[in-house]
Amino acid sequence: MPRMLDVSDEVRSEIGDDEADRLLGGAHAPDSYECTSCRTPGDALQEPTSTVLFVGEETAVLAFAHARCIPSQVVPVSEEQLAGAVRSISQAQGDPAADAAPAHPQPPLPAPAAVPGPAPAPDAASAPEAGRPGTPGQAAILGITCGLVLHGDTGHASLVVEPTGPVGRPGTITGEDEFLDLLQDAGFQPVTDLDKTPDQLPGWSVLVAMGKLHAVLQPSAAGGSTGWWQAHQPLQVTDAWRFAANQLGEVTMYAVPAGTVGRQPREDLLRQALERAVALGQVVAASLPLAGT
Repeated sequence: MPRMLDVSDEVRSEIGDDEADRLLGGAHAPDSYECTSCRTPGDALQEPTSTVLFVGEETAVLAFAHARCIPSQVVPVSEEQLAGAVRSISQAQGDPAADAAPAHPQPPLPAPAAVPGPAPAPDAASAPEAGRPGTPGQAAILGITCGLVLHGDTGHASLVVEPTGPVGRPGTITGEDEFLDLLQDAGFQPVTDLDKTPDQLPGWSVLVAMGKLHAVLQPSAAGGSTGWWQAHQPLQVTDAWRFAANQLGEVTMYAVPAGTVGRQPREDLLRQALERAVALGQVVAASLPLAGT
């Protein structure tokens, strides 16, 4: 029986017309599934459903989501993240409601020169990784803190990105911290009022799959998206954070220089630290849409 599936042109180009037609005809699509975005049950026979293709370096996984949660699209991920997604999908749905299939190998794409490239990520979603300040020629680690930040009376799912040391432009070894300048070159804007929602930044997005934070994606010079930051292991987020992200369809990303916000165990303390940084002119931000999940 045909399913109420949406297969985007992007997904179709990856899996081929024959496989796309088989999906639309119901041959390789489940009747029911767990939405890869909100993790609630879905029924492909009764409600519009998106196909989401997670593409690694050598393999790909096809997953399903409510069309109201996310559109059909291709999401680039690392092979390690892909293996984790396969395990999560298989555990959640019994037999794979996502089909593993070969994908065209994709060589790593360099980040645009105006944007700091991907950096190793700490494995904690609640607080950034502490570390020594970077020395010239040594990459700083980007710490990520997830929390709800009020914009007026509305709680926004937010990420606070803080490196462990200076971040310079590619090829420079002076040790000068240009982290905020690099992000402003990419379109992030200085924050003067924490209650105001920043403008959405085209081409950037946040990948949350199976209830976990996987990556922050940036535009690729060759088209599409590439990872700006990727978790070594997907980071668990709270139900409230995920609900706010899904409800608004976006995540607010704040970025601060090393040593500005630090570890904050509670959201009220996180806001206070951000307010102090805003008063010093040390915060840039953008609203990033959810990508994939």
